[in-house]
Amino acid sequence: MRGILTVLFIVGVAVTGGLILRSGQPDAERLEQLRQEVKERKARAVAPVTPAPQAIWPMYRHDRGLLGRTGEALETPLALRWSFKTGGPVKSSAAVLGDRVYVGSNDNHLYALELSTGREIWKFKTGGAVESSPLLLKGRVYFGSEDGKLYALEAADGKLAWSFETQGKVLGAPNYAPRLDIPGEWVVFGSYDNSVYAVDALTGKEGWRCEMNNYINGAPAVAGEHVVFGDCDGKLSNVSLRNGAVERQVEVGAPIAASPAVLGERAYFGHYGNEFVCADLKTGQRVWTYKDEDFPYFSSPAVGGNRVVFGGRDKRLHALNLESGERQWVFATRGRVDSAPVITGDGKVVVGSNDGRLYVVGLETGSEVWSYEIGDSISASPAVVAGCVIVGSEDGSVYAFGPERKEARP
Repeated sequence: MRGILTVLFIVGVAVTGGLILRSGQPDAERLEQLRQEVKERKARAVAPVTPAPQAIWPMYRHDRGLLGRTGEALETPLALRWSFKTGGPVKSSAAVLGDRVYVGSNDNHLYALELSTGREIWKFKTGGAVESSPLLLKGRVYFGSEDGKLYALEAADGKLAWSFETQGKVLGAPNYAPRLDIPGEWVVFGSYDNSVYAVDALTGKEGWRCEMNNYINGAPAVAGEHVVFGDCDGKLSNVSLRNGAVERQVEVGAPIAASPAVLGERAYFGHYGNEFVCADLKTGQRVWTYKDEDFPYFSSPAVGGNRVVFGGRDKRLHALNLESGERQWVFATRGRVDSAPVITGDGKVVVGSNDGRLYVVGLETGSEVWSYEIGDSISASPAVVAGCVIVGSEDGSVYAFGPERKEARP
């Protein structure tokens, strides 16, 4: 009796998940496949989405809203702990879990490095540059490649679990959201084939596709049952997580290359029309618009306290009041700021610049706290985790900075 109920349960899951028995495949074989998939889904559902070793920066901008903030403090001054040389520019932003750092390179590889030493643990080769930042979820690492594929690897050893092919480059980072129909998660990402996809994290099977009129360059944000993203046709779209249907759009008239930050019902983003916008996701209307000089904004914003902070191609870092859009301060660098800043728990902002420097400035004042000259452009967003800053450079290296070690007194 128990065996019959088990088979009926698996068949029920197959129906609700949209699966059917394939013609020509024995029923017993297909049912066994379904039984194993259900077993694996249950096992992964028990595991926490973000396990809790001491170091966690699981994805681009740290969280699903892409807010670019952490509750951790960052002790300054910092010192270089290690660097790791890849074979191409590093525009990918790192993800960190425990003592592992995962980061892509334009040499077509994704790397797993040891956080404490920078030692290579494994690497995986794709058919194109890996500018996408990785996502860590339940023992796997997900990322896109210029070869048009989204990859899912086993985080422990880098073995391929599956890949999903689109018809364009996948440069932006993937995000994730719980599935609303069966246990599991969607991995949500954009492609240069003008579409945003939701694929099953376990199997790589497509759930839905939302097609726009131009490239999707940035990462989509996830807020509740909605996915929010910009496209190069000049629209910010708010779509249903259930089926990818467009519910609201905000037209800005210029390409949106960066990723939005979503807090509550509001989205914050810049675009190539030289504006930074706060939009209401329910109404599809602008709340406020900031325009300073005629330079575009490619940097994704960070939101923390009563500030939204973002870089500009005017070579400056900007901080605005979150509610009004009123400028609080600007911080000048010597190169454009495409790097997305990170706000720390003790009121600091960490950001790179194309002037080759990594900066730490005060969130309240915009005054410089510390800087380090790497020497080549930094367009990647830093990861701030376990008291360290991990960031890539276009010189082809990944750098790790930590608090200066104090000499022990005799």
